[in-house]
Amino acid sequence: MNTLRVGFLLVALTALFVWVGGLIGGQTGVVIAFGLAVAMNLGSYWFSDTLVVKMTGAQPVAPGSAPRLEAMIERLSDKAGIPTPALYVVPDPQPNAFATGRNPERAVVAVNQGLLDMLDEHEIEAVVAHELGHVKHRDTLTMAIVATLAGAIMTLASIARWGMIFGGGGRSDDNGGALGMLVAMLVAPLAAVLIQTGISRAREFEADRAAAELTGSPDGLISALRKLERGVEMVPQTVATPSTAHLRIVNPLRGGGARAAFGGLFRTHPPTEKRIEALMALEGRV
Repeated sequence: MNTLRVGFLLVALTALFVWVGGLIGGQTGVVIAFGLAVAMNLGSYWFSDTLVVKMTGAQPVAPGSAPRLEAMIERLSDKAGIPTPALYVVPDPQPNAFATGRNPERAVVAVNQGLLDMLDEHEIEAVVAHELGHVKHRDTLTMAIVATLAGAIMTLASIARWGMIFGGGGRSDDNGGALGMLVAMLVAPLAAVLIQTGISRAREFEADRAAAELTGSPDGLISALRKLERGVEMVPQTVATPSTAHLRIVNPLRGGGARAAFGGLFRTHPPTEKRIEALMALEGRV
């Protein structure tokens, strides 16, 4: 069910991007937006892993320098039936982890130094298994495409705003005139964020289940999530940005604002307590 939902939301996000292009530029805008969507999806496919690694400052683990961690990811990857991803460590004191890459053959799993310092081996294993779940389900590519399209919609909204400022939105033509520009400015970015967060939350539940299956028990991830939730509150992150927050096992960015005001509507991750409840429901079934 979650997979079908994600597919529907991804199509909706692409359609939203093309629609906004049409509001701004009419039929020509639709063609241009569609072409840009194809180009950006291809760019995300080929370069997502390289870009994310550079943005986070992740450093590759030299072979033999972390034998227990290396053996852990190799064993879990073999159990998941995927190639062993490249292993990276992010020099960030906040406990967190992420996976990226266009396919299992090009995957990267990165753990923050803060996570290695805070969690025990059983919990680290569960976190690594969670990230391998993302790799196996190809969530890493899905979320790269989603982030790219959502960012592009924000850019189109900015173009619409400047068009209104300089008088381009007053015409009553095929692109909807001022009303079309207003929709592009206000409604489209909100819809893009809601679709992006909906996809991200669905994939987290699936990766949690995969972690429980790979480790043979949900206990390790339950314990890890509790520690990580406290850890991100106590330890400020040093490298995460809103554009990469959805990749982490828990949201590295904390604060009030719109998310707090709307009861978590804009969360990139499901509430930790909900994830723990879902994991506890798996007891005896993995």
